[in-house]
Amino acid sequence: MELAGLSAVVTGGASGLGAGTARALSEAGVRVAVFDIDEQSGRALVDEIGGIYCLVDVTSDLSVDAGFAASREAHGQERILINCAGIGKSVKTVSRDRESGEIKLYPMELFSRIIGVNVMGTFRCIARSAAGMMTLAPLANGERGVIINTASIAATDGQVGQAGYSASKAAIVGMTLPIARDLMNEGIRVNTVLPGIFDTPLMAAAPEKLKHALASSVPFPKRFGAPLEYASLALEILRNAYLNGEDIRLDGAIRMPPK
Repeated sequence: MELAGLSAVVTGGASGLGAGTARALSEAGVRVAVFDIDEQSGRALVDEIGGIYCLVDVTSDLSVDAGFAASREAHGQERILINCAGIGKSVKTVSRDRESGEIKLYPMELFSRIIGVNVMGTFRCIARSAAGMMTLAPLANGERGVIINTASIAATDGQVGQAGYSASKAAIVGMTLPIARDLMNEGIRVNTVLPGIFDTPLMAAAPEKLKHALASSVPFPKRFGAPLEYASLALEILRNAYLNGEDIRLDGAIRMPPK
């Protein structure tokens, strides 16, 4: 896929992996729409790179529909969708309070929230974007569009407290191939990236001692991944027409321990 002149939507595009990808797409000549609930960061990013910011909550049909309507009015129908919107929180399935001995259950509302954003939100955007892509004439190689999802190495290497998060990311991995097969006759490719430990705003808030230990645990290179490295892989997936239905780890060869 030749990228220059195409339109893209990046969910969760105001920061972290999404922002790095939005920047890389813009530099490649793509018209970018940033979907995010963080209006301040989203508007600052599009002021920097151009494009359009859309205040979108991926858990809402109405919000997602409005975002696609706005982005398509500005840039035309997107041929690229990058799903980076996601949340996570560490809570054990069942835990015991060290002082009182009280046994606490994982809050089901939190589990539902994580699934709602990470799984339902991703699928909601996939379905709507693919429906729009299907209205386009195919490019010279037969492609109509490309969808890239973001899972995590937690999909296979979930740590203590990550039951909800790991379940959500494993679900994204699990739906990659079926969706690619659903869309194979429409010329729409679907792939998923499983990032390891990346330098994102969430990681920046961690204590320095923890960050050093995590970076040192990566076999090579012994550091966090950079958003632009995720973006580099995303652009290669877009350009390489034979990449389809794949789940690709991007993790410096790390395999996460229990905790």
